Amino acid sequence: MLASLKNLIGQNKAKIGILGMGYVGLPLAVEFAKAGFEVTGFDVAQSRVRQINRGRSYIADVAQPLLKALVRQGKLRASSDFRDLKETQVIIICVPTPLRKSRDPDVSYIVSAAGKIALALRKGRLVILESTTYPGTTRELVLPLLEKTGLKAGRDFCLAFSPERVDPANQKFNIANTPKVVGGITPLCTEMALALYSRIADKVVRVSTAESAEMVKLLENTFRAVNIALVNEMALMCHRLKIDIWEIVRAAATKPFGFMPFYPGPGLGGHCIPLDPHYLAWKMKTLNFEPRFIELAGAINGTMPRHAVERLGEILNLRKRTIKGSRFLILGVAYKPNVSDYRESPALDIIELLLEKGARVSYHDPLVPRLKWESRAWTSVPATPRSLKKFDCVVIVTPHSSMDYRQVVASAKLVFDTRNATQGIKSGKIYKL
Repeated sequence: MLASLKNLIGQNKAKIGILGMGYVGLPLAVEFAKAGFEVTGFDVAQSRVRQINRGRSYIADVAQPLLKALVRQGKLRASSDFRDLKETQVIIICVPTPLRKSRDPDVSYIVSAAGKIALALRKGRLVILESTTYPGTTRELVLPLLEKTGLKAGRDFCLAFSPERVDPANQKFNIANTPKVVGGITPLCTEMALALYSRIADKVVRVSTAESAEMVKLLENTFRAVNIALVNEMALMCHRLKIDIWEIVRAAATKPFGFMPFYPGPGLGGHCIPLDPHYLAWKMKTLNFEPRFIELAGAINGTMPRHAVERLGEILNLRKRTIKGSRFLILGVAYKPNVSDYRESPALDIIELLLEKGARVSYHDPLVPRLKWESRAWTSVPATPRSLKKFDCVVIVTPHSSMDYRQVVASAKLVFDTRNATQGIKSGKIYKL
């Protein structure tokens, strides 16, 4: 039956079910549907199911005309009825993996997904986990839940891990031209996963085990977290030394070997970099190993929002003002430029710290018209020349390409630029991180 499945995959005829229609699951579903597979996207959120079935995209990287065309062709549909998993031959898990407040992994979404799959599991199926998690999750957590059915991985069905490598708003790299890493519970499981992803990815990289594939993702994101922490600490040093950190990074980046530029900012945000390294840290602590680089990087990056607010206090003091009672406009609350996702955004921490100090805070973000967090509801305010003059300070946290920063500088009383968005603009109003 597994040989039959491999033939179906090779002919793009295997029916695919993807659990989780978020920033990873929906683009993946679209990519497989484009290749000719019949894809069902599963999600507990009825709003997402309705939007997909109406051909409406809620993910910026998924073009609505393409989604609508695939739905009309019958190549893609969505469902919240997980009994429909019985009709699929390939099942991919793309559910969230957040951290608890204690910084421990919350794998409840993975457990729930695996439980639903177990109820529908049959011989000749391929199951793949894409959700970022700690090494050992696929074998130690998902495998036992699936094998409770009496079916055996590598004999009756295949189980593998393949880390997602989605970078929202990246115009250069996408699912097709980003190499896909796969590692299975058995060599046969690896081969089946490789056969599947070869249908949509230009290059598929095989590693020896599922644990290796899980570790690849954590190395990638820990590398970024540690290097961002390094340049953030450099920014703190340069501030004390009265040196422009942005000039230093630009000059260092001219070296054609042995250096890769990372850039400072007001903190880390998003679904990966602030969270994923802590999955590895948690796992290593269970083995009595202290992950010092991860902990140090987390501590440094975590201080940046507070540093940004302290800088604001210094800047206002030069103008004989205080944070308390002053009006601030936060420009950009998304976690990175040109996306609408504000999960873990440092802008939220900055807003919270300013409010604690008695500031009056508003925000403008063309991609986030409404903001809900900490039981609060906010609405983006206009950033017109007239409205900008009403604020004592404009704080650039997340620059978007649609924003005109020359106009911002010209109209605002004071600008605090945490991301160097005003590079090339000369004005005594501008202060940097």
